[in-house]
Amino acid sequence: MTIDEYPFRRLYPTRWNDNDMFGHVNNTIYYSAMDNASTYWFREQAGLDPFSSEWIAVLVSSSCRFVESAVWPDVIDVGMRSKHLGNTSLSWEFGLFRQSDGALLATGEFVHVIIDREGARRPIPLPESLRELVTGTMVAQQPAVAD
Repeated sequence: MTIDEYPFRRLYPTRWNDNDMFGHVNNTIYYSAMDNASTYWFREQAGLDPFSSEWIAVLVSSSCRFVESAVWPDVIDVGMRSKHLGNTSLSWEFGLFRQSDGALLATGEFVHVIIDREGARRPIPLPESLRELVTGTMVAQQPAVAD
């Protein structure tokens, strides 16, 4: 597994205070890195403005599988891709890699539900433009095969 398999990528520089008493980046930071990437995707790619868009995406489920430790001052390269599109939800897969050597640090999954921003704030069907954006740009990239 490499970062090249993920169509959206975001760098997440670790900070000194991200290290915990065990001398590695604390597990909560991996969740922050994934949340940061998905937030930037929604804003930059989907055009979401949490203060004026008709819909917003709320995180309803998250998981992370840790593979290798990061330590400050590692830079984490976060990759994001679509896993599943539901009627009102989007499931994402993440790969977190150390930028310096490409080592896989963790994998994760998020599920976002689309809700109306005003009113009842209840789940709504995925806007067609969002569905088309995800299916057109966020599918898993296949690694190149050498001849």
